[in-house]
Amino acid sequence: MARDELLRRLDQEFDGLLAAVDGLDEQAAARVWYGDWCVRDILAHVAGWHREMAAAFERMARGERPVPEGTDYSDPNPWNARFAEAQMDSSLAQMVGELKASKEAFAAAAGQLPDDRFEEGRAAHRILHASGIDHYRTHAPEIREWRQREGK
Repeated sequence: MARDELLRRLDQEFDGLLAAVDGLDEQAAARVWYGDWCVRDILAHVAGWHREMAAAFERMARGERPVPEGTDYSDPNPWNARFAEAQMDSSLAQMVGELKASKEAFAAAAGQLPDDRFEEGRAAHRILHASGIDHYRTHAPEIREWRQREGK
């Protein structure tokens, strides 16, 4: 699948994530229900991976490895905790703003790479799915289901 088509899918799935949180108030967004996390933490986690992987795309565009030497993503939990903690004082509106900005940076960085880097099985394809398309497809339905259960 071509880069531009993947970026369109990224936009579509991102819109689904935004729709899943649309209309939530601060109190609901701060209610812990997803393990130790609330909706705001989930959004912070997604935004954190956007920022982290935008940098990976930028390194790839310079001809470097996507992951710097010594960086280990094999256990995402410490990264996830760091991303959520960094935004713990943000309001929902601030977090949604950061989510949008981080997604734009992520997509712009991906757009710097040639189309062939997005062929299935290649690093750019995996990153775009893992930190974008599939990430949204995981969290948006979870948030919608929680909202339905809780009447939010």
